[in-house]
Amino acid sequence: MKTLIMISCVFLATCFVAIVADAHEAHEPVVVVDSDAMRQAVLAWRSTLGPELTRQASFEFAGPVRTDWHFVPKDRLGVNWHDMNLEQRRAAHNLLRIALSSQGYFKALAIMSLDEDLRRLEASRPNAQNVRDPERYWFALFGDPSSDEPWGWRIEGHHLSLNFSSVTGQVVSVTPAFFGTNPAELRDGPRAGLRVLGTEEDLARDLITSCTPAQLKTAMIAETAPGDVIALPGVEINFGEPEGLSAEEMTDAQQALLRNLLDEIIGNFNAELRERALDELEDAGFDKLHFAWAGSVEVGKGHYFRIHGPTLVIEYDNTQNNANHAHLVWHSPDNNFGADYLQRHYAESPHHQSAK
Repeated sequence: MKTLIMISCVFLATCFVAIVADAHEAHEPVVVVDSDAMRQAVLAWRSTLGPELTRQASFEFAGPVRTDWHFVPKDRLGVNWHDMNLEQRRAAHNLLRIALSSQGYFKALAIMSLDEDLRRLEASRPNAQNVRDPERYWFALFGDPSSDEPWGWRIEGHHLSLNFSSVTGQVVSVTPAFFGTNPAELRDGPRAGLRVLGTEEDLARDLITSCTPAQLKTAMIAETAPGDVIALPGVEINFGEPEGLSAEEMTDAQQALLRNLLDEIIGNFNAELRERALDELEDAGFDKLHFAWAGSVEVGKGHYFRIHGPTLVIEYDNTQNNANHAHLVWHSPDNNFGADYLQRHYAESPHHQSAK
């Protein structure tokens, strides 16, 4: 009897290992992010729009609009803040609050509000009143959130592009995610001292300045920072092998700084999305992450940093406007716009198989 029990236990353990191995091989999420709360918030916003604005907001999921993203001040497709009444704006704010953490919601609104400061700072610029507009941001829907098919949504405007993709009932991608600030630090006016992305910059600088001379030789990839993040819209995300100092080569204190930096960036999204991204990162191997720096380590001088690992590439650049204009972008090289999950969905879904 004891022998039978032992054999059964070994068999079950073997099956469990095989199941885990298969799930890992298929890159299934460690944390399932149910999209129902976000879906309901999207539907609640759409229900306030009326027929004309609903048409204006809606695009095909598989169409070109969904992946045509940018962060420069220009007109977009979708529904603009100016188009919305109070009820519609409340629903839009609720959608943002559900998708983002409290800190992420604050950052998004603060980034929008900086255009009001740019109006003042660039008052002599032609057409500044129209170009620098804190309400020049657009919401767009892709696919039908009330169906079982893939769907997504985006908010985008100057220095902000947040892209959410849902497949098989899960939010499977929040990338590309772009946050930018100009000025990076407000140095006059009633909000002087505001640094929307200041924590990210400070944590990264703490990490690079903690390096020993030997570590610095590895972490520093260029004496001069690039003029912008490298993985710009429309550019293939191909950095090759990660550069810089690996997490494996860091001390415990340096690894803690790197974790705090990642949490600050990924923590702009709601708790479930944050947990899933961090778990995927750990599952792929935290030690495989690399931290790279370019430019000066002095405050107020041009600099750039990159975090590169199997599941993400994060870039931060602050070189423009005398190093007072920052760009931060988070990419998932294989899963921007949910590409990896979509490929498997279309390959495995009985509905799509029968349509072939």
